[in-house]
Amino acid sequence: MKIINTVTGLKKQVKVLKLSPLGFVPTMGALHEGHISLVKNATKRCPLVVVSIYVNPTQFNDKDDLKNYPRTIEADLALLKNHLRKDDIVFTPDDREVYPAEDKRIFSFGNLDKVMEALHRPGHFNGVGQVVSRLFDIVEPDIAFFGIKDFQQVAVIKSMVRQLKLGVRIMSCPIIREADGLAMSSRNRLLEKEIRKKAPVIFKTISKAAEMICDNDIPEIKKFVKSSIEKESGFRIEYFEIADDTDLVTISKKSEIKTGKRYYGCIAVKAGNIRLIDNIEIPLV
Repeated sequence: MKIINTVTGLKKQVKVLKLSPLGFVPTMGALHEGHISLVKNATKRCPLVVVSIYVNPTQFNDKDDLKNYPRTIEADLALLKNHLRKDDIVFTPDDREVYPAEDKRIFSFGNLDKVMEALHRPGHFNGVGQVVSRLFDIVEPDIAFFGIKDFQQVAVIKSMVRQLKLGVRIMSCPIIREADGLAMSSRNRLLEKEIRKKAPVIFKTISKAAEMICDNDIPEIKKFVKSSIEKESGFRIEYFEIADDTDLVTISKKSEIKTGKRYYGCIAVKAGNIRLIDNIEIPLV
């Protein structure tokens, strides 16, 4: 693999190789097997893959969160070396390369940035729109790979691609979980030891919630989720919502479910000092 940290260098190398389709896996580093699953998907489908490692400041509404976000570049490169081919590229730009001038663009994502994550992280998805569109402009990929763990983010990026009429196909890839069910996340390594032991309660609870849809209405399910998780000390729910997978319209009762749509239970939990998200598809019968 090749490591490139400038826009000029990246564009030059991609032009020299002339390989298509070009696959792209954008990351913020602190890589784990969830990221590697995206890389594997990309290398299966694309003769050339670019993996970016860049912690984007514009999507952090909490300066402490940005400061504390894990940065493990040497370990990340060592991990990628085992999965990327000789012509594949790891793009490691700094802020000046990604934002040569301040990005003042304001995106409109409709309902997508008015629910769930958006309510708790104001400005986050506008920052996502800024960095992903900028990276797409730099890399010019044919296919970009994202993990469905960031359910709302995937919906926002698809909306951005449509709005800007970008010729990029967005591939949504499954959640990769630890052996105990916890969704893999770069933030998991920041969990306190005792909190980490109890963290599987999140997936266990939303799995049960998905099963409850047959015999229970939404308020009962939400009450179950809140009580099951918050009985564990150190855990607090920020939200649990059931929403469709395109417009993210949340529903408050089963009668609001629309035929032809898929629905997901989406959750954010403060586990100790660390914020974790997860989701699960709700089977409709």
